[in-house]
Amino acid sequence: MSLSASLISTDDLHPIDIVETLAEHHAWEFDRVADDQIAMAVEGKWRTYSLTLAWSGVEETLRLICTFEIDPASERLPAMHDLLNRVNDMVWSGAFTYWHEQRLMVWRYGLVLAGGQAAAPEQIDALIGQAVSACERFYPAFQLVSWSGQAPADALKVAIAEAFGRA
Repeated sequence: MSLSASLISTDDLHPIDIVETLAEHHAWEFDRVADDQIAMAVEGKWRTYSLTLAWSGVEETLRLICTFEIDPASERLPAMHDLLNRVNDMVWSGAFTYWHEQRLMVWRYGLVLAGGQAAAPEQIDALIGQAVSACERFYPAFQLVSWSGQAPADALKVAIAEAFGRA
């Protein structure tokens, strides 16, 4: 049975209502910050990631921000920015950025639902899954550049490769 059939019975639900239902389904810790925003914690292999999803009716966009703390030494920031450029060249959707003042690595993505389109639970579930997967994949490289002094190209070799096909 699809997520749509098992969780959601109407197309008229607000996107954040769908996210809340998914968070309950997956037993993720969450807080409905406002009618148009939800914050939650999703456990990964490396760490727990903080996710915020917000709906903008004006822009007709569901914005996802997934963060984790990282605080590279100041002298490592040029190498971190080099790594960010390399990582962003490897991803198909979304992008990483580093918020220096907050000491946060950030994965950002916006799902545009122009023309009154509705997001399906499967879309939102995949969106969240892709964000956590991207963070999990590149977390070791970010740590190596931040703390071990490795060159970005070398650190990137440890990034878990995307698997295609099936075994």
